[in-house]
Amino acid sequence: MSAPIPPRRYRFGVFEADAVTGELRRQGLRVRLHAQPFQLLVLLLDRPGQLLTRDEIARALWPADTFVDFDHGLNSAINRIREALGDSASNPRFVQTLSRRGYRFIAPVQSLDADGAPASEQPTPLPAENGLPAHLLATPQDLPPTPRPLVQTLFVLFQFMYLAFYIGALANLAEIRDLLSPLPRAEAAFILLIVTAALLIPVRAFLLTATLFHAPRFRAQFLRIWPILLLLDVLWALSPFLLLPHSDFGLALACTTLLVYSPFAQRSLILMGAGAPRPVSFQEDTTR
Repeated sequence: MSAPIPPRRYRFGVFEADAVTGELRRQGLRVRLHAQPFQLLVLLLDRPGQLLTRDEIARALWPADTFVDFDHGLNSAINRIREALGDSASNPRFVQTLSRRGYRFIAPVQSLDADGAPASEQPTPLPAENGLPAHLLATPQDLPPTPRPLVQTLFVLFQFMYLAFYIGALANLAEIRDLLSPLPRAEAAFILLIVTAALLIPVRAFLLTATLFHAPRFRAQFLRIWPILLLLDVLWALSPFLLLPHSDFGLALACTTLLVYSPFAQRSLILMGAGAPRPVSFQEDTTR
């Protein structure tokens, strides 16, 4: 049996690449990309979500008897790809640098048949989200390129907001017990509030420190725990009703509806680069 022929056309986000004609198109319009960067792009598209090492790139693009400044040539090719895709090294949506090892294509990729119809869906590098309807959630390609300091600041503010909720609730337990007393199973609700607040304070502290110190693999860790945070954040979206003695029902309801969206906003901020590792300098790594 003959080996399967690798796909020669690819779709990722709003882009399509045809390895036969050497063309890259964005929403049908051709994007200029020279031959060697395009060949490197095809190598990455053949293995989405996988590390493509510098040695593998050298063997594929520069034969052994070719005398060339490999580091300069590779850096230049990667920069040309990023320019064509509107990508960046500090907040990658397509091509991710793995320090001193190589590169990885991090966006979902579809291979296309001769008629342009999807032939197969390559696995996305984003982790599964515990059976949630992932097709309804934002992907990195759905989100606009945004300065990393902005998304990081917004994500940090979300964490401080939740810390204020938890600490404020624990500081006013007597008032909250009286507020919950008319409800059925008021004691169970009161205990649930105490337990979740006590557990979530260290979780928020972890998210804060991991974001501020750019912990490696933080995005993958956050996406793994996000389904649990989603449930707890939706529960704590009811926290404005704990302020009814100092507010009114309409304002509490409005704040609650906004807070229901909060976990989705935090997930989007992580995908947009909050907490992403700092880009290494040229002296530290020539793989940019």
